[in-house]
Amino acid sequence: MAVVPLHYRFDGPRHAPAVLLLAPPGAKWTVWEPQMPELTRELRVLRVNHRGHGSSPAPAGDYSMDDLGADVIALIDECGLERLSIVGAGLGGMLATWLAAALPERVARLGYVVSTAAVPRSGTWQGLAAVARGEGMAAVVDEATRCWFTPGFSEYRPDVVKRLAEEFAGVAAAGFAGWCTAVAGLDQRSLLARVRAPALVIASAHDPLLPPGHGRRLARGLPGARLELVSGAAHLAGIERADRVNELLTEHLAH
Repeated sequence: MAVVPLHYRFDGPRHAPAVLLLAPPGAKWTVWEPQMPELTRELRVLRVNHRGHGSSPAPAGDYSMDDLGADVIALIDECGLERLSIVGAGLGGMLATWLAAALPERVARLGYVVSTAAVPRSGTWQGLAAVARGEGMAAVVDEATRCWFTPGFSEYRPDVVKRLAEEFAGVAAAGFAGWCTAVAGLDQRSLLARVRAPALVIASAHDPLLPPGHGRRLARGLPGARLELVSGAAHLAGIERADRVNELLTEHLAH
C-alpha cells in the first residue's frame, strides 16, 4: 500500500527538541490538548492525524502496522526531523513501538500513555472493523468509547465526553476499520528488545480495555523502562488525569 500524506501540526518553540504525539485510533490530535500547555514550553510538538482521521486520507482495505509506520516515517523525513522523541496513547503506543524499533538511532525518548505490547486475539477489533465498514461509525461509537473515562468523570465533564464521541463518529470508517485490522491480535513483544530509547510506561488503574497488567508487561519487555501507575482514570488518562500525566511526561522528556 502506498504511503499516505498525514495531516499534521507543529506547536512550541521552533528550534526546541521535537516530540511526536500519536493518538489512539478513533481520536484526532485534539486528544492531546491537555498536554499542550506543558509540553510546548520546552519542546517542539508534532501532532498527526492517522489515516482517515481529520484531513488525512483514508485508503480502503486492511492496514498493517508497516503501512501506518511508513506514513509517519515519510512525514518526519519531510519535516527534516533527524532525531525526536515519541509518545503514544492507547494503541497509538503500538505505532510508537514500531517506530522506535525501526528507527533506533533517531528516537531519543519514548513514552506510553496506557498502552500494550500485545492485543488479545478476541475478535473484538475485527468485529468493530466489520461493523464500521458495514454500518458506519455511529454504529460503533458506544462500544468503542465506553472505556475511555470513569463514571465519575463522565458525570462531572459530560461536555468533554460528548465532544470526543462526536469526533470519533466523524472519523472515516475506512480509516478506523483499517487501524482495527492493523492491531487485531498484534503481538509486538519480540520488538521490545530492539528499542534503545529510554521509555516511560504510564498505566491506568481503572482502564477496562488495557488494565495495569498490560503496562507492567510492556515495561518488563523494554530495557530499563520506568513504570508509573496513575489512579483515578480509565483509558484516556491523558485527559482524565492530565495533571499527573503531564508531570510524568514533562519530567521524562526533559532529559
